[in-house]
Amino acid sequence: MPDYRRNHYVPQWYQKRFLSKGQRFFYLDMRPDTVVTPTGHRYPRNSLHQWGPNLCFYLDDLYTTRFGTLESTEIEEKFFGKIDNAGRSAVEYFSSYNHDSVSYEALRTMLPYMSVQKLRTPKGLQYLSEIVRLNDKNQVLFALQEWQQMHCALWMECVWAVADASSSPTKFIVTDHPVTVYNKDCFPLSKWCKGCHDPAIWLTATHTLFPLDSNKILILTNLSWVRNPYGNPVLKRPNPQLFRPAVFNYTQIQVGRQLAEQEVIEINYVLKKRAWRYIAAADKEWLYPERRLRTQHWDRLGGGYLFMPDPREVSFSSEILFGYDDKRVQAFDAYGRRPWQQDYDKKEDHDREWETAEAFKGEFARLFGRKHRGRSNRFGDFYRGCGEDSPTMFESYLKAEHRHQKRRKKG
Repeated sequence: MPDYRRNHYVPQWYQKRFLSKGQRFFYLDMRPDTVVTPTGHRYPRNSLHQWGPNLCFYLDDLYTTRFGTLESTEIEEKFFGKIDNAGRSAVEYFSSYNHDSVSYEALRTMLPYMSVQKLRTPKGLQYLSEIVRLNDKNQVLFALQEWQQMHCALWMECVWAVADASSSPTKFIVTDHPVTVYNKDCFPLSKWCKGCHDPAIWLTATHTLFPLDSNKILILTNLSWVRNPYGNPVLKRPNPQLFRPAVFNYTQIQVGRQLAEQEVIEINYVLKKRAWRYIAAADKEWLYPERRLRTQHWDRLGGGYLFMPDPREVSFSSEILFGYDDKRVQAFDAYGRRPWQQDYDKKEDHDREWETAEAFKGEFARLFGRKHRGRSNRFGDFYRGCGEDSPTMFESYLKAEHRHQKRRKKG
């Protein structure tokens, strides 16, 4: 019979995706409690354990509500139970996504699952408590249910990429805050990362990271940052409004990027630095990525582009139109704005982004070569072979970067 009072804020089924059958985690407490003996001697508890998923990432009664002498486990049983059951199949779907199907049900499930996962951890609940200005535990848990779609619209408009660590001996770790964010300008001791806070997902350079299993990670990047990575990383992306309709394009998902071991180590470093207290891994060595890093400079990981999708695989669309049988038409621009909203498909912004996007394609080509490090299906040609620039296209990209650099120097 399920124990609805032992609340795993990282579901056990999710944890098992990072282990072989029957394997246990190396589970690290990064802030172990201090024990004080009757004689006044103080010592820290053991920080490292070998435990199975049933003993990791849980707190008793984290989601139990109390009304006087009455206690209820309904939130764990009915709310999280439903979210987790649906999320399980969605995580599996996107971990193996390869442009061979389109499941709108998986998308409708994945987004709220990730959004709730970001809020349901001890770190997330403390953050939610602060932004809704509530200290009562019951009210915070009720607010979580009301805010469960908080991140969904902005994530839908991101560029999605599923990267693969299959070729790396080092695999992804699990943390007590699995839906992680990274902004190159927001290092862990910055004002953006104090206490329970993370860089907001509406800051243009913020990437959202979600390991799907030991080999796959989903990376969501704001379109505005892909189009112009030369601006201020902590400016708000266009149309940062939450809780609104948004458009998603399956053909734009990038897959096939094979991560080198050093890239996996760098990703694990970010996951660890943004965790709250606990991390776990199938191999003890993976818990200490900082020991094998080439650099710990936050903005230099992966040469500054660790989490960037390949811009050459991103279509530059400006307007999206939907037609209906009753002859109605709905229009959105690339940032989800409607025709009556300010800055809708603004030509000045469009032209500026076109130039920076082309320049970034050139920089990416120069840094990583003609072969693209991820593939989308934007032209319906995914199965025709690996994406690679022709010599002519490669030179065109390099020239676009050169022109942009000359303009920047002129001011």
